[in-house]
Amino acid sequence: MEFDTIAAISTPMGEGAIAIVRLSGDEAIKIADQLFESISGKKLMEQPSHTIHYGHLIDPKSKQVIEEVMVSMMKGPKTFTKEDIVEINCHGGIVSVNRVLQLVLKYGARLAEPGEFTKRAFLNGRIDLSQAEAVIDLIRAKTDRAMNVALGQMEGRLSKLIQRLRQELLEVLAHVEVNIDYPEYDDVEEMTHKMLLDKAQYVRAEINKLLQTSQQGKILREGLSTVIIGRPNVGKSSLLNSLAQENKAIVTDIPGTTRDVIEEYVNVRGVPLRLLDTAGIRETEDIVERIGVERSRQVLKEADLILLVLNYSDKLTKEDENLFEAVRGMDTIVIVNKTDLPQQIDLERVKALSSDKKLVTTSLLEDQGVDALEEAIASLFFAGSIEAKDATYVSNSRHIALLNQSLHSIEEAIDGVEMGTPIDIVQIDLTRTWELLGEIIGESVHESLIDQLFSQFCLGK
Repeated sequence: MEFDTIAAISTPMGEGAIAIVRLSGDEAIKIADQLFESISGKKLMEQPSHTIHYGHLIDPKSKQVIEEVMVSMMKGPKTFTKEDIVEINCHGGIVSVNRVLQLVLKYGARLAEPGEFTKRAFLNGRIDLSQAEAVIDLIRAKTDRAMNVALGQMEGRLSKLIQRLRQELLEVLAHVEVNIDYPEYDDVEEMTHKMLLDKAQYVRAEINKLLQTSQQGKILREGLSTVIIGRPNVGKSSLLNSLAQENKAIVTDIPGTTRDVIEEYVNVRGVPLRLLDTAGIRETEDIVERIGVERSRQVLKEADLILLVLNYSDKLTKEDENLFEAVRGMDTIVIVNKTDLPQQIDLERVKALSSDKKLVTTSLLEDQGVDALEEAIASLFFAGSIEAKDATYVSNSRHIALLNQSLHSIEEAIDGVEMGTPIDIVQIDLTRTWELLGEIIGESVHESLIDQLFSQFCLGK
């Protein structure tokens, strides 16, 4: 498969020590060669692969020196895209890196589309689709755990498992085909219902194992949508600041200070939280505050985790009890804050209302109870099982949906076998399972889906 030569800035825009402009394609080295003047006087085309060279970029027409650079040159197929790749390392200023990019575009390269380098790696067979998707997960990872999951997928852990399951199914399908097409061959073992059932049950068990990791994997990939709720002035903004370890929200003794939903990503014991500090939920005549309260109620419906904050130094109110009712059936941790003040709250009543929820007491002013809260959050969703380093985690929503469809299809096949349905009919469901698993790694996938997936990548990746 042949492509034109593409180029893009592969480092974040802004000031820095170094910026990189990357080229990939059959003309990458040729384009760089006509622009690059090595200190040694040697041409890039004559240099061995995977070497780096110091010199200057010069516009061939004006003879103007554009930048002082280090040029890395790598010849395919031993590259990320399996094409020739050139990486021009220049000074990390906005003007300098743009001058380099404009020069290589002027002399033959085309500006890459978002994710086009990774897309080429996929189309050229360097990686499969699940590995390509792991690249963006790696870039977006917000915790060490999330990064480890993405690394495992990028290295092919999920791909190898899917390929093994597809091979198991393929062997069964081939055996069925031989039995149907060549019934006269006595030396070919007949595919019995029991043999087929054993294989199908094995595949179902492996798919179920993957799906059991999907909740944890999805949390690591996307973060827990965590909403802090409570009456005004119970310490919600102090809690956000404490978890974020910086002052993101204004903290005062005046009720209603928080007028809108404040969002912040935090890392709690390896669990990424998309933390939302809401306006205190109460009846109010203030129009702006009322809008904030309505937004608070809306995000509450979409939350994965609720942190319900109560005031240790206030009596339990009807508004507090209404909040318990609002979070019924949701994953909730109840936080009784301000334990440094005299007790007014009825803790026995709070415990009764929190019978199905975790309860933590804190004094955020004195930084007490935060460790217990973090432990409660981590144990609520992972209970320690996430530490298994050899486990294969499924974190991508597309993969989870396809695995659920595959599970349904293999269960249809198992039901058919158990009811005595002819094997050639059961074969249809087995084939469908094989195809669905193939979509995960890109063996059978529409071009429009590929374009959509790679459009989510940043330029230069």
